[in-house]
Amino acid sequence: MTDLPGLPSRRSFLKATAAGAALSGLAVSAKAQSTPPPVPLHEYEPEYFQPEEWQFILAAVSRLIPSEGEGPGAIDARVPVFIDRQMLDTYGTASDWYMEGPHDPAADPLLGWQSPLTPAEIYRQAIPVFNAWCKDTYDAEFADLGDDDQDAALTSLQKGEVGLRAELRDFFTILLSNTKEGYFADPMYGGNHGMQAWLYIGFPGARANYKEWVERYNVEYPLGPVSIKGERA
Repeated sequence: MTDLPGLPSRRSFLKATAAGAALSGLAVSAKAQSTPPPVPLHEYEPEYFQPEEWQFILAAVSRLIPSEGEGPGAIDARVPVFIDRQMLDTYGTASDWYMEGPHDPAADPLLGWQSPLTPAEIYRQAIPVFNAWCKDTYDAEFADLGDDDQDAALTSLQKGEVGLRAELRDFFTILLSNTKEGYFADPMYGGNHGMQAWLYIGFPGARANYKEWVERYNVEYPLGPVSIKGERA
């Protein structure tokens, strides 16, 4: 992971995030029919994001979890596909959230969602504002910047230096959270392609029975991960 101020190192970020991850549901039979392989990322047609937004997503997640270094990067794990699909699901549309006011942008985040906009709307409205700021500051939109300038721009976004409206204040937090989620989620949601992230951290996935391992301490688990659909890495 790019070491932005206030963010942990890439390895500690991945380990800490994985420690807090939870899977629901049981793996189905190992004989379950495999899903068709996904189209290559460069051929994927976004379901929600428009071309300029999609270029931003590709560039941003590739700096948050780069492909160079240990383990797969966000692009290798197809994190952008996960985020795109989430925008039309209950998360992106906030269809099952309480969205009535009052909204207080200055409220403690622990008090819950404080924007009248859904996550999908925040992406749609914040990306062009951020791209315009990048153009004023670096003479190019975010996706066209070099790695160092992209890291600096994300740092400014994280610090609230970009001038986003109050209802868009959580854009960086949402982007980072969705990147983590797409990296570690079950592959059925579009990210964590090939369970690469699980393989990297040694997470067994949705295996249903660990009875014989309950009293085995400090012993490396030898079996690879299994997805909710029963696919094995």
